[in-house]
Amino acid sequence: MFNDTISAISTAKGKGGVAMIRISGADALSILKRVFLPFGKGECPFEPRKCYYGRIIRDGVSIDDVTATYFKAPASYTGEDVCEICCHGGLYVTQAVLEVVLSNGARMANAGEFTRRAYINGKLTLTRAEAVGLVIDATNDAQLRLSASLQRGTLTKKLDALKGEYLDLIARAYVVVDYPDEELPRLERDEMRERLEKILFELEKLKTSHRASRAVCEGITTAIVGRPNAGKSSLYNALSGEDLAIVTDIAGTTRDVIEHSVSVGDVTLRLFDTAGIRETLDTVEKIGVDRAKQKLDEAELVLCVFDASEAENDEDALILSLAQDKSAIAIINKTDAERGMSEAFEKQIKEKISRVIYMSVRDGQGLDELARTLAQMYALDEISLSNDAVILGARQASSVSLALEKTSEAMALLRIGESPDIVCFALEEALASIEQIDARGISEQIVDQIFSRFCVGK
Repeated sequence: MFNDTISAISTAKGKGGVAMIRISGADALSILKRVFLPFGKGECPFEPRKCYYGRIIRDGVSIDDVTATYFKAPASYTGEDVCEICCHGGLYVTQAVLEVVLSNGARMANAGEFTRRAYINGKLTLTRAEAVGLVIDATNDAQLRLSASLQRGTLTKKLDALKGEYLDLIARAYVVVDYPDEELPRLERDEMRERLEKILFELEKLKTSHRASRAVCEGITTAIVGRPNAGKSSLYNALSGEDLAIVTDIAGTTRDVIEHSVSVGDVTLRLFDTAGIRETLDTVEKIGVDRAKQKLDEAELVLCVFDASEAENDEDALILSLAQDKSAIAIINKTDAERGMSEAFEKQIKEKISRVIYMSVRDGQGLDELARTLAQMYALDEISLSNDAVILGARQASSVSLALEKTSEAMALLRIGESPDIVCFALEEALASIEQIDARGISEQIVDQIFSRFCVGK
């Protein structure tokens, strides 16, 4: 399908021990032969999947000692002829080797073009290609487990099973209409209803899985709020594992919003430490307080920190009222100190915020419970990232939601007595939506957008 040959540096930019230049396309091997001179006597045979040691030559002069490997189509990453050159990892030498390859007939690859060619050539489904992007961007173990599952085809197998169910129902409904005189087995209404219920159950599970994958991969925008000296910055530092926020006994230390992504168990929090919310005459601190209120309003999740060692005040009451309509967790901190908070206010917290965790941030107590609570909130206690089918990103989630909507519509039509062939109009739309997840019928523009997020060498 592709007439040209591409090349790029496939290792990260920077100085290192080795770097790898990848070449893919019909002329990959001929280009390699023009630039690579093997050590020893005779011409290099370049048997597939065998590594050869030699040097890269430019205008008859050696640039670097390298190893070179040839992968014959279709047994390669892209499904085309692929050659990989491993050279020393200096910035200049790596670029020099690439330039020699480009000057001998290859063109510079576009972002994600190697993986796009793998997808076009049937080496990867679109969901597996997206998993490649996830493993490159992974910052924690949960993201690695999820990407490995997607690359193994866990989601693809689930989608194929759903497509098989849709196709069988549609075919059995239409065959009786198309061939009324044939003695063909009819699709009874009860059987159709039972099978649609099972499809709906699987679609609901997939929809729930997006909540989990989003928490793992994209992260939840989270604001830590509380009155001054409640322990917000201490909690921020404990979750991040670094002393990123200043912690003192002086109220009003944090005057701006500090942002950092952290992993709490399997959940990624895009964490904002904010200024203590209180009335103040200090101009700078007031700006910080206003920003804290804005972040609380924008956040998907709010961690409200209350100081158990101090009697509650109007600032605590304000924070409680601001957070009660949000997705929130109440952190009752400093439980290791002498009690100052009243039982009445503690009861108010539990009435207005359903999730309450008792914590001593200084001693690390309660952090494990926070991780468990987050896992429950984002369905990670219901899903195995390593083994279950999990949808990834807004594109896949949108397709699943539409399939769920159309399948529910089909069930409603069945219940009001419509014939199976009428019901199947909605099922055909559901099937088309599921097929789009692995790119059957997907627009070229969406494919372009997906692969544009990849690095050039991938």
